[in-house]
Amino acid sequence: MSRIARLKVKGEPAVYHVMSRTALDGFVIGDVEKNYFLGLIKKISSAYFVEVYGFCLMGNHFHLLVRMNPGSDYSDEEIRRRHKLYYGEKGKLELTEGQIPYFRERWSDLSEYVKDIKQTFSRYFNKRNDRKGFFWSERFKSLIAEKGETLINCLAYIDLNPVRAGIVGCPEEYRWSSLGYHMKTGNKDGFLSTDFGLREFALKGDDERLTHYLLYVYRKGMPVSGTEPVNEFEVTKYDRLGYRTRYFTDSGIIGSKAFVSRAYSIFKDYFECRHDKQPRQIQGLDGIYSLKRLSEKI
Repeated sequence: MSRIARLKVKGEPAVYHVMSRTALDGFVIGDVEKNYFLGLIKKISSAYFVEVYGFCLMGNHFHLLVRMNPGSDYSDEEIRRRHKLYYGEKGKLELTEGQIPYFRERWSDLSEYVKDIKQTFSRYFNKRNDRKGFFWSERFKSLIAEKGETLINCLAYIDLNPVRAGIVGCPEEYRWSSLGYHMKTGNKDGFLSTDFGLREFALKGDDERLTHYLLYVYRKGMPVSGTEPVNEFEVTKYDRLGYRTRYFTDSGIIGSKAFVSRAYSIFKDYFECRHDKQPRQIQGLDGIYSLKRLSEKI
């Protein structure tokens, strides 16, 4: 069976939720590996035209929520600066004038971005464990997400991964997630976007948005369980089980009905179906719709 073309927006910014899982049994990505993994993502993100909204590094998979920006938004001088920052004195690599178009295209491409992350980590893991062979089990999954309400829901889903897995009781306790990174490091090096999808709701300050997002995760990011929690920072077992996760992993496009319909009109030929697909509202998430990549196979 031929590989299915990935949905990637050209010529304008687009937000993607990226997921990938290891090919190995068990939870092989330990604390040391997660520390390296996080540093790797930070380094590669400093070169690519990417804004990182969120991440979560788990024992056998990872999530990224990123906005890829078009290369046309960046000057030649900025590309030179990023090239020098990324490569430094290593190999004394000099960026020639003729290479600028190549990096302008490469550093705006989602597939190249994730490939750099996965391949570099795979080499590190294999060398560290004196092994050979594949580390990642499959092509990474990705879905296109709208900003605003959809983005903050998707970000909450990502940050709640270690809570659903029973690793921590509160999401900010997990240091290899975006919320943990914000709370434990104060967003060191300005690595993460402080948007949280909230600029569109007139919340302008970084601290104001972070506080609002934290409350959102606890109070709005999960369905109401029927009773009020003891306090606003309590996550009940019912909420963990009831949270609708599949829409943020199995959809091809997710957002408002207008957003999903517009994206579908662009990528219509990428969908293997006889009839036009219609956005379906996600039960429990008002105003958010999804469109699956494959009609009956996902």
